[in-house]
Amino acid sequence: MRILLASRNPGKLREFSGLLPDFTLLPWPTDAPEIPEDGAFFRDNAGQKASFACDWWQGNGAGSVDAVLADDSGLCVDALWGGPGVLSARFASGLPNDEKNRRLLAMLPPDAVRTARFVCVLAFMPMPSSVLRFFEASVEGSLAMEPRGQHGFGYDPIFMPDGFDQTFGELSNDVKASLSHRAKAAQALREALANLAMGR
Repeated sequence: MRILLASRNPGKLREFSGLLPDFTLLPWPTDAPEIPEDGAFFRDNAGQKASFACDWWQGNGAGSVDAVLADDSGLCVDALWGGPGVLSARFASGLPNDEKNRRLLAMLPPDAVRTARFVCVLAFMPMPSSVLRFFEASVEGSLAMEPRGQHGFGYDPIFMPDGFDQTFGELSNDVKASLSHRAKAAQALREALANLAMGR
């Protein structure tokens, strides 16, 4: 199955390629328009991105794809009233990733509760049916005192999943793939596609 990933984020492409090894993932073309994501919730954004990518590809895409996959995910920090949340990708935009992470940590009061969670919503749209299916998952954890580790991308170096003293930036890809928000959502997608293939 050839799946168009509605994202140019190389980290997401790399991660989804590992989580969905039985599928061929195509990144959003460099000459395609920016995909809008102005919804109030992760589910809104994921659906908006999938629908936009599907419509654009049907009129402009080079080659055939079997489905579109869109992801909207982010870090929700309890001490920041759930922020940056759906604005995670746009928080401190323009800064290098390490500086972005340090700026977010600097926003926490010294005595703040450091609990947080990563949330992921996948929107999957087979083509040409244009019927959206959503797969949602999260992983609970807390924020480190400073960025640690070079693995992963985004906020991985400051997020410690529950049960671990290491950040996603320090944990191996195999460990992260066993418990991350994106891994759980991708597993739900794989199971749904397997059931469809078996006629369940």
